[in-house]
Parts: sequence; structure tokens; C-alpha cells
Amino acid sequence: MCLVAFSWKSHPTYPLIISANRDEFFWRPTQPIHLWESGIYAGKDLKSGGTWFGIHPNGRWSLLTNYRDFIHQRESKISRGKLVQNFLECQIDPEVYLKKIEQEKALYDGFNLLVSDGNRLFYYSNFGEKIREIEPGVYGLSNGLLDDPWPKSQLAQLQLDQLLTQQFDEDNLLEILKSTDAADPELLPFTGIPPAMESALSSQLIRINDNYGTVSATAVLQDKSGLTKLKERTFEWDYHKFEDRKFQFHPEKPMKNK
Repeated sequence: MCLVAFSWKSHPTYPLIISANRDEFFWRPTQPIHLWESGIYAGKDLKSGGTWFGIHPNGRWSLLTNYRDFIHQRESKISRGKLVQNFLECQIDPEVYLKKIEQEKALYDGFNLLVSDGNRLFYYSNFGEKIREIEPGVYGLSNGLLDDPWPKSQLAQLQLDQLLTQQFDEDNLLEILKSTDAADPELLPFTGIPPAMESALSSQLIRINDNYGTVSATAVLQDKSGLTKLKERTFEWDYHKFEDRKFQFHPEKPMKNK
């Protein structure tokens, strides 16, 4: 993912609400969200393996965004998508899992990672200082740290806040995070790329030349019973041309933590 707005245990009906955009090169081979043999619902990166977001009926879910810093780039040995996949396919407590990743952080390019067993939610970045348990609330996250004041992540948080004051469904979640406005120059982050590119990447809905942009959007609604509604929208170059995939599943018995 590259832009996420999520609500964690702050809504009276839905403990988990997610609206997210994924930006990528259009030529990168990808499978859309589908049911894996391991039981998770996730898309798949066919170039390097792993996934950017996934959820299991047992309550486990995870997503990541890339941390953008072209000044302090790292020579990665493992695809960041494995961070999400490995968590979803194991039985380890989320905090324990992140402590393990913390020891291996140099093996990955910059990332922001959210992991949850359905009861607790934790965040860690290998460009951050420490593992953090997420308290109930509404959050926005892009390619900086969770609390970094990036304009499009702040707008995403505001958009979700406003949506939660009315009746909504997965389709409504897919309609936010769609601003094409670039941020004011004085508000742009500095990530080591030219200002014109930084400006182009500051909008929520991205199109750069003919090979990079927002390729999909994902919406998640999970109620207190664990019933989960998941919808993905994949875009062609023309945003008015898209394909939707919708899933609904009931909770399974949670795995026992080891």
C-alpha cells in the first residue's frame, strides 16, 4: 500500500475499517486479491513474492507501506511483501513477531508495517524508533512514519473521520482517498527526489507519465462478530475503467499463539 486510512476499535459497529490505495508500476506482474491455499485473502506480487495487504478469517491481518527515503537507501535482501505474508501464515503473537523483525530490519528496504491478531494492533518501521501498540482511533499513513504530517495522509484521516459520521459501506470507502490535488510546495516532505516528482506523488490518486500510478484500492469492513467484507478495485490507466472483486467471510477459530 502507499496510502491508508484506518479506524481501529473506534466505531460502534465496525472495530476494523480500512480504505487504502496501492501505487505501483503498471508493468509489474501482480495477482489481485484472492484466496490463497494458506487461507489468507491477499493480492500477490509475482515479481518478488509476498503481498502488501492480507487478512485471514481467524482475525489476523497485516499491511505495509514503503518508507520513502532515497537519501538513505538500503540494499534489501528480502522482499518487503514477505513481512505481511509471513505474519499471516504463522501463529506468532504480533508484538513478538515485530520484535523478531526489529532484529532483522536491515534486510529490508524501508517499510511501515501494521500487524494484528484481531485483538491487538502493532506498528513498526525500520526507519522508526520502536514498536508501537496502536490505540483506538482513526489514522492516516503514507510513505513517511505513522505520525509524520504528510498532507495526503492527513487528508485521508480527515476523509475517513467524516465518512464515519454517516451511513457507509465498502463502496463509500473506495470513493475516498481520491484527491488528484498536489500538496502546497511548502508542505511537501523531503525524501531525496526532485521537487517536481515529490509534488506529483503528493496527490492521493496518482498518474505519472504512462507507467506509474494508483493501480488499486481496497476497502475492509469488519463487524464485532468478525464478519468481514472485503472489496478491491483495480484500475486501468483511465480511472473510469476498473474491475471490482468482493469477498465476505465469517470468522474462524483463532490460532493459538506460540
